[in-house]
Amino acid sequence: MPEEINVTAGVGSAPDNASPSAFYGAKDIQVLEGLEAVRKRPGMYIGDQGARGLHHLVYEVVDNSIDEALAGFCDRVEVVILPDCSVSVRDNGRGIPTEYHTGAGKSAAEVVLTVLHAGGKFDKGAYQVSGGLHGVGVSVVNALSSWLELNIKRDGSEYRQRYERGVPVTELTRVGDSDEHGTSVHFMADDEIFSTTEYSSDILKGRLRELAFLNPGVTITFEDLRSESADGDGKPAQVKTFHYEGGIRSFVEYLNRGKETTFKPPLCVQGARDKTTVEVALQYNDTYIERVFAFANLINTVEGGTHVSGFRTALTRAINDEARRAKLLRDKDANLSGDDLKEGLTVVISIKLMEPQFEGQTKTKLGNGDVKGIVDSIVYEGLKVAFEETPEILKPIVDKALRARQAREAARKARDLVRRSSVMNKLDLPGKLADCSNRDPSACELYIVEGDSAGGSAKQGRDRGFQAILPLRGKILNVEKARLDKILSNDVVRTIIQALGCGLGDDYDSSRLRYHKIFLMADADIDGAHIRTLLLTLFYRYMPKIIEDGHLFVAQPPLYRVQEGKKIAYCYSEKELRDITSKMDSKRTNIQRYKGLGEMNPEQLWETTMDPENRIILKVQVEDAILTDELFGILMGDAVEPRREFIENHAREVRNLDI
Repeated sequence: MPEEINVTAGVGSAPDNASPSAFYGAKDIQVLEGLEAVRKRPGMYIGDQGARGLHHLVYEVVDNSIDEALAGFCDRVEVVILPDCSVSVRDNGRGIPTEYHTGAGKSAAEVVLTVLHAGGKFDKGAYQVSGGLHGVGVSVVNALSSWLELNIKRDGSEYRQRYERGVPVTELTRVGDSDEHGTSVHFMADDEIFSTTEYSSDILKGRLRELAFLNPGVTITFEDLRSESADGDGKPAQVKTFHYEGGIRSFVEYLNRGKETTFKPPLCVQGARDKTTVEVALQYNDTYIERVFAFANLINTVEGGTHVSGFRTALTRAINDEARRAKLLRDKDANLSGDDLKEGLTVVISIKLMEPQFEGQTKTKLGNGDVKGIVDSIVYEGLKVAFEETPEILKPIVDKALRARQAREAARKARDLVRRSSVMNKLDLPGKLADCSNRDPSACELYIVEGDSAGGSAKQGRDRGFQAILPLRGKILNVEKARLDKILSNDVVRTIIQALGCGLGDDYDSSRLRYHKIFLMADADIDGAHIRTLLLTLFYRYMPKIIEDGHLFVAQPPLYRVQEGKKIAYCYSEKELRDITSKMDSKRTNIQRYKGLGEMNPEQLWETTMDPENRIILKVQVEDAILTDELFGILMGDAVEPRREFIENHAREVRNLDI
């Protein structure tokens, strides 16, 4: 007979040889009240506890104000970062209801601030369309803030209430009369939850600009009152105003500024069907990059979805039909494909629907099946009308697509050549790849290193078991200004493709990636920064999945080696150098400035930059797709004026610059 297990009130005691499940009883079941669940598992609600999650708090509060705008009751939103890094968001909407909620036993405002899945978004009479985190937004912000102050102006009165870590510490109190209306939320992100509480003005301005484009007629202002912003520009505070009557037409013009376009103004199509509204604006430019920004209920669906699929089908069908009708395609010509029509396309797609179905917690892909047909139908009909009314815009589109088709055929041949070279040469690759012995991609690292000298030190200093070294010889092409066939013919690019094994562009295959940690390691000078930017452009434009999957990193070699007697320290910034040398005897201190990686011997390079126990690395992440796309276009594109303006605006932010 098995040994008896005594159980009392669901709490079990078990012998040493009992199965682990015998120790799992009622005592192990936790019931988290109110907002405790949010504080216990914040990542489930905001994605992470780093900078991305921090900025998401602001987005969620702003989204509530924008929902009021969508309902027609708000046309102004004000966002302010205060000197203490708290954030205030104020709107002129109706104001959160303040009356007593009989079911909850507290004010309606307190219900909204303290109960998950509570709010007007669940009542289709209150909000026909809304974004946010399934109605949990402002309550999650409250839970993850060390304090939050709520101010409501409504029905001739002004009300206030204060919360600390999601718990009300005062009642909702009427504090006076007011002939204004709206809601103000002032909160301080909890430093017990977040690894950083420093906001980036650029990231916030990017999202606010985006919302202003998507909501024509709404004015959004932003002000950073920190004496020195988190970006370190040290500029006096200025109010930035975002207001675009042109809506997504203005959005496309903004994205294409500084570029030559094939026609002006952008084509716009809009329509509604089955309580779903569709807006599309598109324009072709002289670049070789496709840029598609799609939104569902104002949420940037970076992975696309059914609305993007519907657009692509409609665009291809409409252009082929009208090109045939206008004799721009001859009878013997094959139809243009969707791939032919991607080159130089900039498009913004915005749909609003009653019950959006998003795939995944982060809401990056729309899954509503009926949306594809609705978008397809509205866009197809709208484009046909546009081409009939302005036939002169069709020919440059078709001509560009035909050139793109020829380039794609050349790129296919170049890609096949790269594949054959990889198979035939095995590991004897251009660029002198020094591979690692481990064959498990999840355990392997690749260092893409600038120059043979640094590559030699890295090869000698590495751990051969899991670290591979790829020294780059020659200059990498600026892929922002080149077609795919030219990119694939560049020796440095081909070397990288062969080493990684996963292909690029439409040929990219994650399962073939040979290293799950890829480090860009360049000198800490201007030339090194340029090479690093060229490499980042390649990965962002043609292998973005490597970034999305968290495989790309930037190595951080030290700037200085400081020695006092037998004591040695490495400094990674000027500030760190000042802090360390201030504690040393200046007469006995020797300071070595590393101009390049090659100046470090193999042991030093391993100890400071490659040893997983000691190294400092930066993970490459895309926090704002539109801002990131804009920056690559400015820094690496043809237009000089936007780049000059960017340098003038951000020159003071440069660290460790040697001239």
